[in-house]
Amino acid sequence: MTKLLATLIAGFVTLGAFAQAPAAAPAAPATPAASAPAAKADTKAAKEEKKAEHKAEKKAHKAEKTADKAPVAAAAPMADKK
Repeated sequence: MTKLLATLIAGFVTLGAFAQAPAAAPAAPATPAASAPAAKADTKAAKEEKKAEHKAEKKAHKAEKTADKAPVAAAAPMADKK
């Protein structure tokens, strides 16, 4: 039993030694702080554009929905009741 445990432990130590990832490349230097406001402005513009698109889609969907309801109400007169 001790030989089995010793073999397992040796195997884990060996795996631990050789399974390590190679050292990572150094990180890229930080971008200058001057580009941060430009990136922020681009993000804000994209966000506003997306919001406008969503609003337009919502408005179109609402118009479609009301257009679908209008003919149904006009097509079903009260002629059924006597």
